[in-house]
Amino acid sequence: MGESAQARRSRGRPRAYDMDVALAQARDTFWERGYSATTLDELSVAMGMNRPSLYGAFGDKHALYVATLERYVQANRAAMEQALAREMPLKAALQHVYDLALDLYFRAGSPAKGCFLIGTAAVEAAGDEAVRDILGNGLRSFDRAFEARLVRAQADGELDAHADAAMLAKIASAILHTLAVRSRAGDKRAALRATAQAGVAMICGAGAAVSGK
Repeated sequence: MGESAQARRSRGRPRAYDMDVALAQARDTFWERGYSATTLDELSVAMGMNRPSLYGAFGDKHALYVATLERYVQANRAAMEQALAREMPLKAALQHVYDLALDLYFRAGSPAKGCFLIGTAAVEAAGDEAVRDILGNGLRSFDRAFEARLVRAQADGELDAHADAAMLAKIASAILHTLAVRSRAGDKRAALRATAQAGVAMICGAGAAVSGK
């Protein structure tokens, strides 16, 4: 018996997919292997999509990678801003951000992978303008989130009014970068948390010295 028209339509219909889930699966694949080493076959398997469906939904491998980077930056910037907006002292707020980062970098049951943005985009940025822009804009957005909280701390009297909030924000971001890289390099979580605590103490206690006043 010949195949019915309905059966043919069902067979040819692209598999339904959840865009958020698919992008998260692609992100984790790039995160694990890096952009260059990740193949389309690996992405297809991870995302549960055949190549035509993948291309139709997201474009080529580069477009998919860029989409995962953009999603990652947006999500982490929102999480950082939300954490820093909480009503808690500056020292506790900064440490809370670093603890959230360490939760992300050290996933239970798997080796530490560090930060997806820094761990993969920093490699590709030298030869890829789109990736370089996402990396640079992402890092600067983290600086701005820290700076806004430090300025509020100055207004509240928690931080020296003469401190250079913009410079201290870059130092706060640099601590975040260190946690990202060194976690992937094998440093223990406890040691990295101690590093973050020392950085928080420096930022909160040495504002005037950093400002040069």
